[in-house]
Amino acid sequence: MAAPSDAAPLPPWPDIDFSAFGEVERRPLSRVQSLTAGFLTRNWVTIPHVTHNDDADITALEALRATMAPKPSALAFFAKALVSGLKAFPQFNASLDAGGRELVLKKYFNIGIAIDTPRGLVVGVVRDCDSKPLAQIASDISALSDKARGRGLPMTDMEGGCMTISSLGGIGGTGFTPIVNAPEVAILGITRAEWKAVRGAGDAVEWRLKAPLSLSYDHRVINGADAARFLRHLDASLATPQAFV
Repeated sequence: MAAPSDAAPLPPWPDIDFSAFGEVERRPLSRVQSLTAGFLTRNWVTIPHVTHNDDADITALEALRATMAPKPSALAFFAKALVSGLKAFPQFNASLDAGGRELVLKKYFNIGIAIDTPRGLVVGVVRDCDSKPLAQIASDISALSDKARGRGLPMTDMEGGCMTISSLGGIGGTGFTPIVNAPEVAILGITRAEWKAVRGAGDAVEWRLKAPLSLSYDHRVINGADAARFLRHLDASLATPQAFV
């Protein structure tokens, strides 16, 4: 087998005159879309991605949220659960150095939040999620989202993340493969929660609200068993949301 450096170059991108087939419109990518495209291409090509899928029981979480005023976003609870996971599995709170020979283990807990804006996708970072109360994290997420969709986020609001959450729960879907936000080693995707029947005591049917989770990770750092245990830990954490309040 040839070494990677000896591999045949990729064929060129097709240069097609689409107007030969019908009416078209050309629209330039926004600056954010252009930058994001470059970063995502680099991350997808250089990181050996694997995605592990599982469900988290958020029945108690949603019941608790309904009693709170102001009502915090579910993302704030997921950020707190993620901190618990990063503490329990330090290899997730890490980055490979530029040479790929050392693993840098982080002792801080900053959570990235992917934000959908009219100009494209950006990631804002909520800092010190281990020490901030839930209400403050919810407020920070809201402030970052408003800023991103308005004038935009400065680089200082997008640096220093430990792990990113990409949530499509407000739109739909049952799972997807989020691309790791380098130099992080994992990213958590969330899609729309659904009520599912599960077997309860005495074979009774219980309805539980389940949120699908999609964990993409860098296989150079994290193995499949670690990923499975990580999502099981998140499920257990989210099942007892009172610990985050």
